[in-house]
Amino acid sequence: MTESPPTVDVWTLCVPEHAAAAAARAGMLDAKEAQRAAGFQDPAARTRFVTSHVGLRVLLGARLGIAPRDVVLVRERCGMPGCEEPHGRPAVAGDPGVHFSLSHAGDVALYALAASPVGADIESLDLVGAGLERMARRLHPAERRALDGLDPAVRQEALLGCWVRKEAFLKGIGTGLPGGVGAHHVGLAAALAPPWAPPAPAGWALLDVPAPDGAHAAVALRLQDPGERGRLPLMRTSRLMLDRLS
Repeated sequence: MTESPPTVDVWTLCVPEHAAAAAARAGMLDAKEAQRAAGFQDPAARTRFVTSHVGLRVLLGARLGIAPRDVVLVRERCGMPGCEEPHGRPAVAGDPGVHFSLSHAGDVALYALAASPVGADIESLDLVGAGLERMARRLHPAERRALDGLDPAVRQEALLGCWVRKEAFLKGIGTGLPGGVGAHHVGLAAALAPPWAPPAPAGWALLDVPAPDGAHAAVALRLQDPGERGRLPLMRTSRLMLDRLS
């Protein structure tokens, strides 16, 4: 019997559409989240934080079968070699079977939940702007070579697609960008990757996520079985609708 492929569930949330519903449920945030929210001087940034974190708790509570306010969030140890500080992946306390990642791009939040470590990233071309070419100089040599071989008309889109894959992977391994943008090859989006491109990092799958116009998104999922390499996980995508919750 053929085993089911690994699965990652992905949601997007439009913050302005659900800010009021989230504000009404802000009491579910823990003390650290409330403190962080209060620290934002920009009201729009505060709204994005509260709305996206309420959404995260709603998703995790549903996955765990508990009230969203009862979800206890912690930080794992850093994934950088030799660093034991607790600033690695965010995690659910006491439940190693639920992994998640949260990312923002302007008014859109992206979530990924899976049974193994996962990273998610979404970026907007408008927000990245002029910094995009500086990003390109930091990429893996094979990624830079692949970009150089593209038509200039699609270079920026391809570069942003590569960058979100990079950030998703670095979040997944628990280092973030300090883990080395040029140290790991994650490649261009599947539709643009050249046939000679190296594979994704061993034990990981990189998936391109449908995103709003002008944005790119990706998730990186650690494969629980080394034999799964080469078989893409099943990605289930949805929109999170906080305003429809009772």
